[in-house]
Amino acid sequence: MGRVAKGVKCSVSGCGKETIRSLSAAKVKSAGLNVSGSERRAYLCKAHYKEYKKRTKKEKKVEQWRYKAV
Repeated sequence: MGRVAKGVKCSVSGCGKETIRSLSAAKVKSAGLNVSGSERRAYLCKAHYKEYKKRTKKEKKVEQWRYKAV
């Protein structure tokens, strides 16, 4: 049983909602979200995970183009 299943709260500063996803803290910080604590993992609630996906959408698309076979 992982931390998400145990009921860890969202790692974003000022948020205390239930977590749905666990991601690398470095990736979340690079997306521009203000993560509190110095853990290796960042725990995100539904709203902040949606915001993370929106902010990293362009980067993921560029990576797909980069490795796309021609």
